[in-house]
Amino acid sequence: MSPDGTVSSLPDTTLDQLKSIVGENGFIDNATDATAYLTDWRGQYRGTCALVLRPNTTEQVSNIVKICAEHKITVVPQGGNTGMNGGATPAVDSNAVLLCLGRMNKIRKLDTLNYTATVEAGCILQTIQDIADEEGRLFPLSLGAEGSCQIGGNLATNAGGVSVLRYGNMRDLVLGLEVVLPSGEIWNGLRSLRKDNTGYDLKHLFIGSEGTLGIITAATLKLFPKPKSYQTCFAAINGLDEVVELLARARQVSGDRVSSFEMITRPPLDFALKHGPNLTEPLSEPSDIYGLIEIASSDPTDESLEQFLERGFEDGLITDAIIAQSEGQRSALWKLREYLPEGEKEEGASIKHDISVPVSSIPAFVRKAIPAVTDYMAKIRPVYFGHVGDGNLHFNFAKPTDMADDEFFTHKDAINHIVLDLVAEFEGSISAEHGIGQLKRDSFLHYTPNLDINLMRQLKAALDPHGIMNPGKLL
Repeated sequence: MSPDGTVSSLPDTTLDQLKSIVGENGFIDNATDATAYLTDWRGQYRGTCALVLRPNTTEQVSNIVKICAEHKITVVPQGGNTGMNGGATPAVDSNAVLLCLGRMNKIRKLDTLNYTATVEAGCILQTIQDIADEEGRLFPLSLGAEGSCQIGGNLATNAGGVSVLRYGNMRDLVLGLEVVLPSGEIWNGLRSLRKDNTGYDLKHLFIGSEGTLGIITAATLKLFPKPKSYQTCFAAINGLDEVVELLARARQVSGDRVSSFEMITRPPLDFALKHGPNLTEPLSEPSDIYGLIEIASSDPTDESLEQFLERGFEDGLITDAIIAQSEGQRSALWKLREYLPEGEKEEGASIKHDISVPVSSIPAFVRKAIPAVTDYMAKIRPVYFGHVGDGNLHFNFAKPTDMADDEFFTHKDAINHIVLDLVAEFEGSISAEHGIGQLKRDSFLHYTPNLDINLMRQLKAALDPHGIMNPGKLL
């Protein structure tokens, strides 16, 4: 089944078997209704499938995979379909079963004393945040798509977001998993222990594996005490070196309670202000570089942010700043940050890089990478911002205003090579939080050491000998 209405070539008896597992409301077998599932969020990839299945229990997932394993039918898992790299989109001319987990959205257990929540893979991230908040707890994973992304997809891509500096990425926020293996067996690893040294920690095989080793159906997540106060500021910073210095100072002054330290440069802020609804310039005068800095504290009288800013002004690192005086003002500052990707999208074609380098190397990397790209294309527009607290930059380039999209994208490979060669030179990562998917597969294979790739291939062959799990992704 494809967006143009092509009919599946799988035998009707097999299709009927699969449909019977999920029932009348659990499958989609017409091209019109399937279109949204067959196109990725950025519109870069359009695939085909034999059938869209929407199970609502782990047992249904297991039974589906058993049939697919028997007939060697490929399986593409999909969560909220908010990924950036085409990891949840089937290939063109694929006869895969597309397995969407959105109906598996139960909170199985909330243990406030153990600070854990056991949830199914289809739970919306924001729903988990809200339920934890209602019980005086915090689930700290936070990212722009949190209103629609699903926790299973967050796990499959090892999502990061704006609070990694304080709480870690998805890998750091999980105690246990439930996974349907490529054989259809259910691995029950839903442990809620913080200390368990009995053998290999198998859950880490599946976190970040992008559905290539199995299908995550549930997880036991770590919760944290709910902060009693958030101190949030938007500051104009003198330069890149000053950004890194201020990050170190903020961690020191606050006792390492900095939950977010976002760097925003002027071009993406201009795009957000131009295209975003009800967004306003945060400071009286424009600056080249800003920091959106937040300290989360259990002490409602904590004044560490004010002390940090005062010293930053005195030493000439900061030229202007505003501290949010209410939750509404805090929310308005974060809306600016959250709209940066959308503003960039509205502005037109761009070539994106989700990279990381050591925090201390950020100034040197930027100073080397931007001239290297602008030497190649003089009128290209650098658009970079990111979670500087963990070294993750969204290091993007918007097309010249007088260049057509098609012409611009003919330069994509060359620009990627320039940027990613420098990432490798600085011992960084070509994908800090969005995963590999289809988009970065070739780059991943190029920049990753052969031994690493061979070990991953051996794991893939051991768990998925017939290669039915999300083929064409990652490896």
